[in-house]
Amino acid sequence: MAWIILVIAGLFETAFALCLGKARSTSGWEMYGWYTGFTLCLIISMVLLIKATQTLPIGTAYAVWTGIGALGTVLFGILLFKDPISFWRMFFLFTLIASIIGLKVVSSAA
Repeated sequence: MAWIILVIAGLFETAFALCLGKARSTSGWEMYGWYTGFTLCLIISMVLLIKATQTLPIGTAYAVWTGIGALGTVLFGILLFKDPISFWRMFFLFTLIASIIGLKVVSSAA
């Protein structure tokens, strides 16, 4: 169950980064809406991360949480913000995915 909570926390980390990106490209009330979304996603992500670390080792949980957030943010950046795609960028994205999976596999916590 802790791993599921951790993955959801990582998805909310991606969401708060996405909200930041959207807020940057807006103004007025729309900008404040995105900043509100950022704040809510940040709080939810942190609460879930805290819950996951009650069972999982902190180093593993934090690495997986940031990895999911980074992975999601890069993918959304490519899809929504037209961030560049290159061989090396994709290569390191795939090594990040492999690292996240590797941490799950070698973790001794349930």
